[in-house]
Amino acid sequence: MEARDPELRRELDATLKARSELGPEYESALIDSFLEKVEQRLAGTNDQRTRRQLAEQQMAAARGVRPAPPAGNFGERFGFGVASLVLAVPLSAIGVANAGIKGLVVAWLGIVGVNAVHAARGWPWSTSRRRASSDWDG
Repeated sequence: MEARDPELRRELDATLKARSELGPEYESALIDSFLEKVEQRLAGTNDQRTRRQLAEQQMAAARGVRPAPPAGNFGERFGFGVASLVLAVPLSAIGVANAGIKGLVVAWLGIVGVNAVHAARGWPWSTSRRRASSDWDG
């Protein structure tokens, strides 16, 4: 197995050596110490990624290029669609029970309207209009 991070590999080797020297009664403290070092390394890596993404977004904004949609966009929309369909069943029942077919139509118009607004968030003409109307960005 090839070590991707030689420093962490050395830390692991040192932790294992210390465990063999100190015995199993110190195992949890040694593991906690090693995991803390791994968490610090991950936090540093995430900070670097975040700074890099922010710099790329700023460069794209300076050039006037529209950034690519985020990777989680499909999952968010899919989840929203599934949730709205799950909620459609009781809303349809409530609409029919209270107002008959008219209540069913109103419930489904509301469901379709909410989904249309959610889907329109990613369209270019809706984001430019939203940005133009907001003067909070200074």
